[in-house]
Amino acid sequence: MKQRTRKMFQAIIVFALALSLFPMQPAFAQDSADIVDTAVAAGNFNTLVAAVQAAGLVDTLKGEGPFTVFAPTDEAFAKLPPETLAAALADPQGLLTQVLLYHVVPGKVMAADLSDGMEATTAQDEAVKFTLGDASAMVNNANIIATDIETSNGVIHVIDTVILPPSITGAAAAEEAMTEEPVVEEMVTEEPAAEASSAEATMEMADIVDTAVAAGSFNTLVAAVQAAGLVDALKGDGPFTVFAPTDEAFAKLPAGAVDALLADPSGDLTQILLYHVVPGKVMAADLSDGLEAATLQGDKVTFKLSDGGAMVNDANIVATDIETSNGVIHVIDSVIMPPVAEAAPVAETAPATDAAPAAEMAADQAPDRMPVTGGEANNGLNMALIAGLVVFLLGGLAVASRRRIA
Repeated sequence: MKQRTRKMFQAIIVFALALSLFPMQPAFAQDSADIVDTAVAAGNFNTLVAAVQAAGLVDTLKGEGPFTVFAPTDEAFAKLPPETLAAALADPQGLLTQVLLYHVVPGKVMAADLSDGMEATTAQDEAVKFTLGDASAMVNNANIIATDIETSNGVIHVIDTVILPPSITGAAAAEEAMTEEPVVEEMVTEEPAAEASSAEATMEMADIVDTAVAAGSFNTLVAAVQAAGLVDALKGDGPFTVFAPTDEAFAKLPAGAVDALLADPSGDLTQILLYHVVPGKVMAADLSDGLEAATLQGDKVTFKLSDGGAMVNDANIVATDIETSNGVIHVIDSVIMPPVAEAAPVAETAPATDAAPAAEMAADQAPDRMPVTGGEANNGLNMALIAGLVVFLLGGLAVASRRRIA
């Protein structure tokens, strides 16, 4: 009996040691939305989503993929002549489908995979061509203003112009060339200079502020940043991580709340905006469940990860890893508020005139990656649970042994 008890005791010790070797922190288990749902949630692709629905391509773009979509914003569609857009929507199975499929490349093509002069065959069967500067890119005649928005079935790159297949533009161009031959010759002689100007214009990736302006779905946020005098700070070297509420997120606030904040830019508005900025460049892959990060406002935000997605405080993160020249933007569906008890003293002691220098000082000291907090506490709790389990089992064996001996 003693020998059997000794062997069981040894087995429990080995089991406990084995358990202690396994990592017990929560895993990053976020399942991102597919291409269609991501576009819907972003809020600045309403025309694109309507066109995809009209062409009957929703199920296709919700398929396994992977797909690479060059997604024109609502502003990009607004550049088209009204009659062109109307004609496309009136022919969903023909012209509209061809244009949409020309924006889709089979496979997952990240920004790092592109090279200057590279061509890629689209789902429409005609090729697009990429032009790269030092840190930015164009596809055909469209600027790529945001890259690498990953989804469950591919990746989205945001563009500022609708691109059209050569088969659609070629006939019109040929007809124009026949009727206006002298003008065409003059255009040919000037084309290299025009192309050079376009390449120079895209030599540098846009910063956080310019990226938000170009996206078209952060108008309220941009207005608030301008009112608070934080434009220069968020155009600084950084890097910064901005959790950017969409216009729809601001619309969720009580009636009159936005106007009240804009009327007092040196008070609560500055504090709320700085609470959406974390020093350093924090990508989605750096997040973990329970992670906390200090913001430029001074208080911390907390991240929650689950199978359903990721949250920062009570806001859902609906799009991630929109890289800029001085950091990264993650899109959220709600405005997050700093703790009331702590935000008020901060607002009193930190005048708005010091907000931009404070942001710049934080940027100088910002780490490239955000330090993870909360993991040590999880490990201590795990070891305590293991120790308690061992004690409980040993106690049970002791009682059983005594009864048998008795």
